[in-house]
Amino acid sequence: MTAEMVAPAWMHQQITAEHYDSWSEEQCAGVEIVDGMVVVSRSAAKRHNRLARILANALDAASGPEWNADAGFDVRLQDVPLTNRRPDVVVYRAETIDVTPTRPEHVLLVAEVVSPGSETTDRIVKVDQYAKAGIAFSWRVEQAATGVPLVYTYVLDPATRAYRDGDVFTGVVKVTAPFPVEIDLGQI
Repeated sequence: MTAEMVAPAWMHQQITAEHYDSWSEEQCAGVEIVDGMVVVSRSAAKRHNRLARILANALDAASGPEWNADAGFDVRLQDVPLTNRRPDVVVYRAETIDVTPTRPEHVLLVAEVVSPGSETTDRIVKVDQYAKAGIAFSWRVEQAATGVPLVYTYVLDPATRAYRDGDVFTGVVKVTAPFPVEIDLGQI
């Protein structure tokens, strides 16, 4: 094993919120923190990034002046132990654009594009974490073999802090909540 292949020491110890907040953007890129431990993800495929960008652009256009939709930043689900997730798309309060870290109370909707190798995390683990954090809506996008994505929508039941199933869409997403939007994901 060469020196370049040895993981830095900080990847093998529990990370606090203060420690993570002191890291550079380079150190934070491509990692999530789950229960204080670093989780490294491979770079996403072009198809994955394209779906996330289409979703973010359509949601941003539909959300009005009170909400923004973006991709590629952390949502701090809990401080102790630290859990930072990086959803593929986040719809958040426009007034919190400069607030760091982004917290669940700033977020209306998260969307995850399921990638090969992270199916269980994207389908089960993250969904459960987002619900427990109190995020009102969650979408899961499956990259079907036909090329036409499937979008599963979930709505939070605040009493149980669990999501109930919403509608499932093939290719074109038409929803009224959290705001009216029609997104044509087409043949990706």
